[in-house]
Amino acid sequence: MAAQQKTGVSLEDARRVIAAAEKKAQEIGQPMNIAVADEGANLVAFIRMPGAWIGSIDISQKKAFTSRAFDISTKDLAKHSQSGSQFFGIHASNDGKIMIFAGGIPLKSGDTVVGSIGVSGGSGDQDHAVAEAGVAAF
Repeated sequence: MAAQQKTGVSLEDARRVIAAAEKKAQEIGQPMNIAVADEGANLVAFIRMPGAWIGSIDISQKKAFTSRAFDISTKDLAKHSQSGSQFFGIHASNDGKIMIFAGGIPLKSGDTVVGSIGVSGGSGDQDHAVAEAGVAAF
């Protein structure tokens, strides 16, 4: 029997995603801000780990928004938004809500994007790794 497709991200899903991401952040020793958004790019759940940068609260939430709004990881979007690339200047769209730093990844049910995770507080590689851990738990 095939697994049932999810149509969105429940609070239970978001808590599971955040717990896995938080565990990864603890393993690498980097406090993070972790946000999970639903299919409409609306915030479902958020945590700020003790010691995580206050300035990264907004960034993590915008990474979640961006990865759902465009159904692409922010790491990949960043590659396409450099000067001379097809999405150059995209960060200025959507009233400044677009983040092109690594750490935002869509959450999928099958091939359908149903939400996203946004992580901020470390290097781009650290943010992306923590987000990937959250995605794996979804």
